[in-house]
Amino acid sequence: MLIHRSLSLLALSGLVLSGCGGTPAPIANADRDTIHLMVDNFTKAVVAGDFATAASYYAEDGMILPPNATTIEGRAAIRGFLEDWFRAYEELGFELEEVSHLGGGVVFAVVIQDGRPVGGDGHVRQREGWVYLCVGGSIARLTTSDVDQARAAAERLAQERG
Repeated sequence: MLIHRSLSLLALSGLVLSGCGGTPAPIANADRDTIHLMVDNFTKAVVAGDFATAASYYAEDGMILPPNATTIEGRAAIRGFLEDWFRAYEELGFELEEVSHLGGGVVFAVVIQDGRPVGGDGHVRQREGWVYLCVGGSIARLTTSDVDQARAAAERLAQERG
């Protein structure tokens, strides 16, 4: 399996992990170094297929809510979901179109995934809105949906948590 590491995925991961710290604020150099290390370790874990480490960035009771699918709840289930997701592709890349830390631990991103499914000749390209809710330094919830719906949900959530 070939997974494209891109600066946009690193930027998304960095903003999400920094968003897990609370309200938006300038990042000190020491914090930036810590975030960079976490992002680098997360990315290395995904590229190496170490989905247990990747899932460890989620809260123990963290959730992923994909569109039109059942909720994935808990680190073990998230690890299994990541394994299944990445194994379904021979190649998988991510492009970050937009990312915003809205405050209150809420991060909104527009993410484009482009991949070639295992055994396929063509590529699948998908554009989604991702809404992260971070609590206590971990990802508590990731919801993916239509970009406009996700943006509205992220703004409401940030206002509620404001």
